[in-house]
Amino acid sequence: MNLNIVLVEPQIPQNTGNISRTCAVTGARLHLVKPLGFETDDKHLKRAGLDYWDELDITYYDNLQDFFEKTQGGKYYYFTTKGRNVHSDVSYEDNCYILFGREDKGLPEELLHSNPDTCVRIPMRPDLRSLNLSNSVAIATYEILRQWDYPDLTREGKLTRFEW
Repeated sequence: MNLNIVLVEPQIPQNTGNISRTCAVTGARLHLVKPLGFETDDKHLKRAGLDYWDELDITYYDNLQDFFEKTQGGKYYYFTTKGRNVHSDVSYEDNCYILFGREDKGLPEELLHSNPDTCVRIPMRPDLRSLNLSNSVAIATYEILRQWDYPDLTREGKLTRFEW
């Protein structure tokens, strides 16, 4: 099973670093859609995910049009506070793409308006703006992996000094 995490114009390097770490430990592919609000050699980005950076499967795109052209035929799910579907009520297909927008603006409303059935939201209190981007990606990633029965992931840990 393959999961694709797409960040559209991310602005905060620490968020992308944390998300890259989530991708590395779960085996998800990371897709970054430019323009980015930082350089990928940014020290804050590397600090958040440095020890896993070489474990990433990462692809860059010039813009959203470039992304959609290069991933034609994919099944896309748009994570947004404006979505009408709860993220855990959706059944995600293998090799799907889950898209997240800029920290300050989210995904373009034209894109959301054109895809109402695949716009999903993580429930939260109505009087607050949104969750942090890296937290949202982690919640979405693990919900999808849970539905897929955590393929290729270790389910059991070990103590270092004691036996269970």
